[in-house]
Formats: sequence, structure tokens, C-alpha cells
Amino acid sequence: MYVGRIVAIARTPTGKASGLYRVSSRSFPNREAKILENSVAVLPKAGHEDDIYENPYIAYNCIRIVDRFAVVSNGSHTDFIAEKLQDGMSMRDAVITVLHAMDFEHDALNTPRIAGIVDDRSDEACLGIVTNAGLHVQRLQVQSGTAGYVATYEHVTPGSHRENAYDAESAADACQFILGHGVFAELERPITAACAVADGAGGYEIAVADA
Repeated sequence: MYVGRIVAIARTPTGKASGLYRVSSRSFPNREAKILENSVAVLPKAGHEDDIYENPYIAYNCIRIVDRFAVVSNGSHTDFIAEKLQDGMSMRDAVITVLHAMDFEHDALNTPRIAGIVDDRSDEACLGIVTNAGLHVQRLQVQSGTAGYVATYEHVTPGSHRENAYDAESAADACQFILGHGVFAELERPITAACAVADGAGGYEIAVADA
């Protein structure tokens, strides 16, 4: 099954908060994730830079770290959600406010915007999606060894799609998991992944991997 981009929130078996992102793509497969300072960007690979002129939505920050939070999304709304958290807004309200304001991507496919936030200091997290049909934001509790996710297509209901045997402990392990393990193994056309896992010292470890 093809579900497009995937945002997942998780806790490792030892309880570390984790935010995972996967690019799955049919139209623009020549992309990669690059680690920046406290963020990860999805960009066209060398030689494919002109793809941005075909679709301006294909390059963006997919992860931003804000103090105790990791924000994960499939577009430029990553940065705006991070700014709302910096201003003291709750996870739920930050996702609602930004997704409502920015709406779905007005490209040829009306691509939904999806987002997730995890909190290193609690088991609460948030997943949200805005489509051309509506907005759905869900506050969730994530138990150790589990993950919840939302995708741009098919698996579009936050809180309904889960992995209950999530065994990744590091950011590198998380990338491999979302690229092809558990429920994600059944989801087609993985391209690249970016993941953030709480490091136990008040920050987040970040990793990226190609399929």
C-alpha cells in the first residue's frame, strides 16, 4: 500500500521520546534528509535541484528540536509549529493553530499537511492532519515500545494507526524501523527517513538514512 509521507511518534522500549519521519514518494524520489543544527531538512539530491521548480513543497525542514520537544512534519509548517512551542503554546494548540492557518498544500494532489510532537518530559504527544476535507488533531499518550503514526494518504486518522512492537532504541535504529520494519514494512516506496530520539540528557539524538 502507498501512503505517501509518514509522521510517527513513539517511545523506545526504555521510554525515550521519539519523533520519526519518512519520505515515501512516487513523483519526486530523488530526495535526501540532511542534518542541520537542531533540525533536519529534506532536499533534492545533487543533480535534481531543479525539481524544486516543479513543486515548491518538496524541500522543507521535517524535524525541529525545541527544548524538550521534537516537532516532525512533512512541510514548512514544521518551523511554524516550533515557533508556537517556543512562545509557550501547548502541543495541541500549536498543531491546530498552524495546520488551520496553512491548510493543505495547494499542489496538483491537494497533499495533506501532517505533523507530530513528542515531549521528552511526559508520555503525552500529538498528531495532526489537515486535508481538503477537514482538520483532525489528536492528543495521545505513548507507552514504551509503541508508536502511533499518520500518513498523507490512506492512513489519515491520528490515533488509529499504531505499532505495538516498536523496538528501536537509537535514532539510527528508528530510521531503519520506519523505513522497513513492523507495520511500515507493508508501506510502499520508502525514500529517506529522519528521526529524533531523546538522549537522556535533556536533548535529542538525530539520525537520517536512505532506503
